[in-house]
Amino acid sequence: MSDCIFCKIAAGEIPCRKVYEDDDVLAFHDIHPVAPVHFMIIPKAHVASLAECGEDHRDVLGKILLLAPKLAVEQGLTDGFRTVINTGRGGGQEVFHLHVHIIGGAGPRPL
Repeated sequence: MSDCIFCKIAAGEIPCRKVYEDDDVLAFHDIHPVAPVHFMIIPKAHVASLAECGEDHRDVLGKILLLAPKLAVEQGLTDGFRTVINTGRGGGQEVFHLHVHIIGGAGPRPL
């Protein structure tokens, strides 16, 4: 999607502080962190929100959820973390490309 900022980040057109990347997903630090550790995991293929996912997204959703704890520990979150998926305007979603927030450290604030 040409006007999607996360698609541009996934394509390498906009720089990010990368945490992880493979053929299907990209993880990078949030530019407006709400806690000492705050990064996101996105699918590289554009899907606007969790509400638009179907059976064909099963593998990438599973990959994201399995990566979350591994990357959280690598980022120093050995005592736990929050996983947040804002879905739709009413759910607080601001960028309409599915993304999973991983948040932790001293005193994470609500999104």
